[in-house]
Amino acid sequence: MSSDKDFSDRTVGYVPRKDTEVKLPRTTRVKNKTPAAVQITAEQILREARERQEAKIHPPKQKITDSSELSDYRLRTRKEFEDKIRRARWNVQVWVKYAKWEESQKDYARARSVWERAIEGDYTNHTVWIKYAEFEMKNKFVNSARNVWDRAVTLLPRVDQLWYKYAHMEKMLGNFAGARHVFERWMKWSPDQEGWLCYINLELKFNEFERARSIYERFVLCHPTVSAYIRYAKFEMKCGQVELARKVYERASELLGDDDDGEEAETLYVAFAEFEEGCKEVERARGIYEYALVHIPKERVEALYEKFVAFEKQYGGKEGIEDALVGKKRFQYEDEVRKNPLNYDSWFNYLRLEEEETSIGNKDHRIREIYERAVANVPPAEEKRYWQRYIYLWINYALYEEIETKDVERTRDVYRACLKLIPHNKFSFAKIWLLAAQFEIRQLNLTGARQILGNAIGKAPKDKIFKKYIEMELQLANIDRCRKLYERYLEWSPENCFAWRSYAEFEVSLSEKDRARSIFELAISQPALDMPELLWKSYIDFEISEKELERTRALYERLLDRTKHYKVWVSFAKFEASAAIETKKDCIRRARAIFERANAYYKNSAAKEERATLLEDWVNMEAGFGSLGDVSVVQSLLPKKLKKRKLISREEDGSTEYQEYTDYLFPDESQTTANLKILEAAHRWKKQKAGECV
Repeated sequence: MSSDKDFSDRTVGYVPRKDTEVKLPRTTRVKNKTPAAVQITAEQILREARERQEAKIHPPKQKITDSSELSDYRLRTRKEFEDKIRRARWNVQVWVKYAKWEESQKDYARARSVWERAIEGDYTNHTVWIKYAEFEMKNKFVNSARNVWDRAVTLLPRVDQLWYKYAHMEKMLGNFAGARHVFERWMKWSPDQEGWLCYINLELKFNEFERARSIYERFVLCHPTVSAYIRYAKFEMKCGQVELARKVYERASELLGDDDDGEEAETLYVAFAEFEEGCKEVERARGIYEYALVHIPKERVEALYEKFVAFEKQYGGKEGIEDALVGKKRFQYEDEVRKNPLNYDSWFNYLRLEEEETSIGNKDHRIREIYERAVANVPPAEEKRYWQRYIYLWINYALYEEIETKDVERTRDVYRACLKLIPHNKFSFAKIWLLAAQFEIRQLNLTGARQILGNAIGKAPKDKIFKKYIEMELQLANIDRCRKLYERYLEWSPENCFAWRSYAEFEVSLSEKDRARSIFELAISQPALDMPELLWKSYIDFEISEKELERTRALYERLLDRTKHYKVWVSFAKFEASAAIETKKDCIRRARAIFERANAYYKNSAAKEERATLLEDWVNMEAGFGSLGDVSVVQSLLPKKLKKRKLISREEDGSTEYQEYTDYLFPDESQTTANLKILEAAHRWKKQKAGECV
């Protein structure tokens, strides 16, 4: 029994874990997710919640009927405030509420005691001092308020609000001497500008201009800033003292005109210029602007230029306006080249501006200085694409020295410096070599020009240099020099067909036929040529012009040994057809023989398209022979054009598609003809079946 009782005692108050779990409602799945016909906005939900909100419960109002109840109420409230202060002495709001409650009970002594206790706890809180003084002023305890303010500014002299309130109270009481005394005490602590300006406004209110001027002097000594001097100068202008205002601006310019930042100096010079403009001193204002543009840092001049341009548009003439605009553009270009000295387009624009400007003094020196600054910015990488714009700076520099300043020696020095700077072992510029040589020619210095071009060929040979050098020597009728140059040209570039052809044409112009023929023979014997067809054509045309038919035929045969291109066959046939020495029939016979050889060659090759083109040219030639021609012979050889499709695969995605192409069927292709007949028979059978079904 006892054990059962113990068991029952142990299970008393036991709740299974399942019963203690918080059962959340099952989440219902929304079956219909379409929007409702009537939508409820958030505003409606808030309005409904507001309407259903219960009224706030307010404590019942108490009415005090006799002095004993009032004493109990005061005792109870003071005890509550004291308990709060005991718990949170650092909380200023509790002290303020306590003092205001005592004030509402008209117990000013107790209220003053609370304020004093609050200050004793934390005298650095200026808010307590302000509320304490306002309490005294509101209840017209003026001397007590003055005492509070005096203690406050003595303990917290760096809190400007205390000084403002103290001086304002004295001013409202009409005690201007007291207010002046407060400001004087305050000024000993060197407050900010607003404090000084309040003091000055106090003196100006009673027309004490001399006192205000002396305060301004102390003000600019305490705060030597541009804004302080500008205020001082404007004060003098209001007083009608123009000379004194100008002296203030001059003092400020001497003291603050060399500001490193430039922003303060810009503001000062603009204000000074506007002051002189207001005094109708236009020349003085212009001089101030020009002085400022020179001495202010370049990155701060943009706004100043805007004002200077506006000033010149209003007071200046055409030249003055142009000078101002040029100065503005000059500043912009200076800023661009300062930010990115490798932007050569900015240098070009800057130099173009200076070269077009004619009113500046010592123009050549200034432009030369800019050119020197520009060419000093050498591209960082020795790659030609980075130097292509840069090299034109040197070219323009040299042309300017030659054309504008007419300084021959300086121009020659510019070309030398440029050629010395270029890394000729990696790349070179033929243009600069040729310009330097042409300059020496204009100076009648042929030796210098030859030396420059010789150095160019030795250091950085180029096609253009060889051509111009040969052209120069040819104009001077130096035949031997031209031959030596052609030989150097061909040694440097033996695969250059243009050089071989030019050399041969040069010898032909001198009636040196054998030399020209030897040059052509050397040229076509080269193992590698860039345009061999050009060279062979020139050689053949040369032999034709010399009426050397056998040599021409031999050349065509040699050319056919190297290439079987259909154009060579056609050209050979046309040559035979136009041979003027033999009879017309012999010419036609020879031309047909060439075409027959070509047709026989292509018959055994897979070049069907070339064969078809050859036959078409043969037909045209036979038609051109007139009555001597026989077009029917060639027409029997002409192929039929067939459109076919072939399966091709794309490299991008591996897909396949059919592509149409044109194939040629020649009469002598029997196998293909048989296949074609089978296809035609199948086509006829298909059409017959289709007719039977109908």
